[in-house]
Amino acid sequence: MTFVSYALYFATLTALGLGLAVWMRAVFEARIPALAAIDRVVLRSAGVDPDRQMGWTAYAMAVLVFNLAGFVLLYALLRLQGYLPLNPDGIGAMSPDLAFNTAISFVTNTNWQAYSGEAQLSYLSQMAGLTVQNFVSAASGMAVGVAVIRGFTGAKDSGLGNFWADMTRATLWILLPLSIVLALFLAQQGVPQTLLGAVHTTGVEGAQQIIPRGPAAAQIAIKQLGTNGGGFFGVNSAHPFENPTVASDLAQCLSILLIPVAFCFLFGAMARDRRQGWAIFATMGILLLAGLAVVHFYEAAGNPSLGLGANMEGKEARFGAMLSSLWAASTTAASNGSVNAMHDSFMPLSGMVLMVFMQIGEVIFGGVGSGLYGMLLYCIIAVFLAGLMVGRTPEYLGRKIEAREVTLAVVAFLSMPVGILVVGALAVTMPSAVAAIQDPGPHGFSEVLYAYSSATGNNGSAFGGFGAALPWHTTAIGLVMILGRYAMIVPLLAIAGSLSRKTRAEATAGTFPTHGPLFVTLLILTVLILGALTFFPVLALGPIAEETARAVGQSF
Repeated sequence: MTFVSYALYFATLTALGLGLAVWMRAVFEARIPALAAIDRVVLRSAGVDPDRQMGWTAYAMAVLVFNLAGFVLLYALLRLQGYLPLNPDGIGAMSPDLAFNTAISFVTNTNWQAYSGEAQLSYLSQMAGLTVQNFVSAASGMAVGVAVIRGFTGAKDSGLGNFWADMTRATLWILLPLSIVLALFLAQQGVPQTLLGAVHTTGVEGAQQIIPRGPAAAQIAIKQLGTNGGGFFGVNSAHPFENPTVASDLAQCLSILLIPVAFCFLFGAMARDRRQGWAIFATMGILLLAGLAVVHFYEAAGNPSLGLGANMEGKEARFGAMLSSLWAASTTAASNGSVNAMHDSFMPLSGMVLMVFMQIGEVIFGGVGSGLYGMLLYCIIAVFLAGLMVGRTPEYLGRKIEAREVTLAVVAFLSMPVGILVVGALAVTMPSAVAAIQDPGPHGFSEVLYAYSSATGNNGSAFGGFGAALPWHTTAIGLVMILGRYAMIVPLLAIAGSLSRKTRAEATAGTFPTHGPLFVTLLILTVLILGALTFFPVLALGPIAEETARAVGQSF
């Protein structure tokens, strides 16, 4: 029965992704006259010529400037929220370090939560700050994803498109309509959507209770569809107000992966060779299913030290081990970061899988747009390795992969080990940082490793015991989130710009095919080998050591 349920879920996800890809191509290529006319009016009113093509430097600069402006505005809003309207519970300003961390988090599409939303954010901050950034940070990633696709697949010197046009189209015609539909469904399921303040009531034991509420449904919809992940409430989608039913859980879980899946098929359509999209989809799908199998096995088998049955520590009874495993694998694979169970309570090797999903660069579907361009980075490395093995100049989609592209790909890849290993090493040695660790031994080390894997991968989830609100971590993690986002975007746009200037050669008998099982296998091995060589030593000190200790009866 479990296998059938998973099969139905992934079949539904694939079908929805195929359909959405058709719509996305029509939107980004301005194939629908009525929508294109509206786009033109909106963009012209902002002083933007939607027909002006950008080179990679102009496109990257537009992304950086727009995101910087978003950071400044959000930071100011968080610092001033105590003096602004739509604050019925009288919540004061965020501290400078926490406001910095939160603003960076939402601008980079990480949505790392070192705060508790219902206790530290006004309704204005939730709506005009976080929800707005949920839209535009996701749209920024989608725009970059489409620009990279154009560079890889378009005609010579055709340009990468226009960032302002791409972002506007992604927001108006993809994210907004999907969010409205999902928000209405979630409200129908019982998720609150109100501007009234918290409810003050008396509990069944006579104690006074304060029950927070607010405009949650709208924010939750875009947090999932945009692979943002930042919840309205502190415990995220484990909270019954964010995720009240099994139906709401499945709808949100589908939403997490929907646009990343569609990007695979969009890539194949824009390359005019749908097999290319299916090859990337197969690679991502196999990696996701392999990881999910490990997580499900350990969580369904349970923890012997807690007795027979599934491991239900840190999980909601209304979801159980299966739906908790599916969500955990999906959210860490998709750079989403929302949770319906506490990953800190998962079995050691389950936690390791979730870390690996983030450490390899969030390329197993990944964030909206970012998952695809992250996997294209591995495609470049894979064809380079294949070229070395057969003594030929590597090619991808008819364009030669030369020293410039490989160097940029390596630079982008190195952002992950720098953020995780270098800054993470400081976090386990600095006295002011070590205080955030809750548990002793390898599990405590895993808390830090997970946090910096999540931040660098722009995921946003965490092991629950980690004290993320300490000033050392709010500052360091904020800087790491910047590294993880833009050290990927800028080199990938540079690669796309370089490839767009090259003539596309026709395939010959000696061309290495990049659409069949052999390439899928090579791509999977490239992802796993690079990840294993880079992060296996620290995984051995954390979750692997914890599992070894657990096998002999020691827990942490």
